[in-house]
Amino acid sequence: MLEILQDANFQWVLFGTIILGITSGMIGCFAVLKRQSLISDAVAHAALPGVCLAFIIVGNKMLLVLLLGALVSGYIATYCIQYIVDHSKIKEDTSIGIVLSVFFGFGIVLLTYISNHLGGNQSGLDEFIFGQAAALSRQDVQLIAIVSIVLITITLLFYKEFKLITFDANFAKAIGIPYQKINSLLMVLIVTAIVIGIQTVGVVLMTAMVIIPPAAARFWTERLSVMLMLAGTFGGVASMFGTYISTLALRIPTGPVIVLCEAVIFLLSFFLAPKRGIVSKKWTFHKVKKTHHQERNNRKHKVIGS
Repeated sequence: MLEILQDANFQWVLFGTIILGITSGMIGCFAVLKRQSLISDAVAHAALPGVCLAFIIVGNKMLLVLLLGALVSGYIATYCIQYIVDHSKIKEDTSIGIVLSVFFGFGIVLLTYISNHLGGNQSGLDEFIFGQAAALSRQDVQLIAIVSIVLITITLLFYKEFKLITFDANFAKAIGIPYQKINSLLMVLIVTAIVIGIQTVGVVLMTAMVIIPPAAARFWTERLSVMLMLAGTFGGVASMFGTYISTLALRIPTGPVIVLCEAVIFLLSFFLAPKRGIVSKKWTFHKVKKTHHQERNNRKHKVIGS
């Protein structure tokens, strides 16, 4: 265990997954509160064709270029989802399903083409489907860290605006906040947070990194600021334990273990959180029922005594 902790490569991977967990957890709060969790799933799957097209154009696995391709592809997917909703009678969930399936299918076709004609197996592009944190290099982690710091900084700078458009869009428009621009900026942050994690966790599981920590944090608080801190903490802790456990257990991918650790945190929150947890609700209901029963008995005794 000490040898693993002292390994330089493990330290870089651990740092990368922790900062990814913190960033995706914090920014995911707005996706969860705006009820756009499914859009994050579509963005994650839509990133695959962008990665493949970037590789075809550049010809090598330069992470920055691949992530830029994924970012463009993910943002196009969000635009397509909104365009279909605005110009047809199709609901948002159906639009998300259509865009997700088409983009991911196109990505698989491109990935197959690359594997057959451009040496895609050697390039390691298939790692973007399920992720491979162990493949992160020092430069990759530094890039993820820089982008994550930028995302968190922008989130803090525009915290009030994001809060207003999330909870009361009409009031935000009434006081002069440019709703469309702020909403577009928030969407860019969500897309970017998803994109920077696809090599680590993969397009299939990256959605969980954005959704589960905020969902768990929601059980513990009613305040957005506290929810952001808790979601970031939950994401970072789950990433830390998931990376360490997957390293101890050889041949187990890091991404799925991180998601399982997040699931454990969610279940603990679901059952044990004060006020909103199942156990707390049951206990509160039991106390109210007991109090009501005692009051009813007291009234009966008073009637009998009189």
